[in-house]
Amino acid sequence: MSKGWLRAIKETPALAAAIKVKGLVDVNPAAAEALAAEFGLEGAVIGSDLADVIARTKADIVFDVVIPTARFNVVSTALKGGCHVLSEKPMATSLAEGAALIDLAAETGKIHAIIQNRRFISGVRRMRRFVESGAIGDLTAIHCDFFLGPHFGGFREEMDNVLLLDMAIHTFDAARYVADKKPLAVYCVERNPTGSWYKHGASANATFEFSDDVVFTYRGSWCAEGERTSWESEWRLVGSKGMLTWDGGDVFNAAVAGKDPGLLHGFTPVDVPEPAHEEETHGHASVIASFVEAIKTGKRPETASSDNIRSLAMVFGAIESAKTGKRIEISA
Repeated sequence: MSKGWLRAIKETPALAAAIKVKGLVDVNPAAAEALAAEFGLEGAVIGSDLADVIARTKADIVFDVVIPTARFNVVSTALKGGCHVLSEKPMATSLAEGAALIDLAAETGKIHAIIQNRRFISGVRRMRRFVESGAIGDLTAIHCDFFLGPHFGGFREEMDNVLLLDMAIHTFDAARYVADKKPLAVYCVERNPTGSWYKHGASANATFEFSDDVVFTYRGSWCAEGERTSWESEWRLVGSKGMLTWDGGDVFNAAVAGKDPGLLHGFTPVDVPEPAHEEETHGHASVIASFVEAIKTGKRPETASSDNIRSLAMVFGAIESAKTGKRIEISA
């Protein structure tokens, strides 16, 4: 994952000018040395102790690209070491840990934000702009389908709740952003289907209640071979006057009610405008740019941990519902 971050910095002139990578930390120093060689970072300090590398480099930013179980210690160490932190998702392995990191960021006066790169893509930004325009009236529902069969190997195949915790959070966060509503409750059924190559929880079906009577449904599987969806899911937005569909790629369709007589009144197509701000559509690069701007200006980043914990709460609410078989109220 670190290669995606470093590539975004290297290939974006403004980021390359603003950020100097001064150190690389890994439990396996040889991996860090190979990464340094690949990205031309020969002068970077290499080590396995984060606090030591921060001190030796006098770094003021830490990019946290570790597995979830290591996140709390890494972020805590970085914040206490005087660094702003941009983390991979999920921001913590529990809501209690997430809340503790938010408190620590406030205590140290440092910015702590989460990458959530998939809300910084053109399709998601277009949907948010379209909803805000009122073209289909008041939003009443969002429906998302996610069906893929990736064979990662490694830690994902050994995780509990792998789909909900490692992947669904992208769609949950994007849906919360598109709706601009607060998640209130969830009911979820989670399974590890026959034929799954994951240890646990490779599929899930969840229904969320958002504020203002908006419903968000998610159907997903990470062990679905065959006809697959986009990595960005397939979306349907339902409004009081019409609907929008997005295939997760390049195809948008939107329409409002027509005026045909009879049982079905037909429909009238409507345009889906491009994102209002193209610079916000470059995934990792856009999130990192927002983070750097926040450091320079003091402006709260869009994916600040104090906000992103609501997306994490959606995940843990879904996991609790799946375990208990009950509707779970979400508070964050």
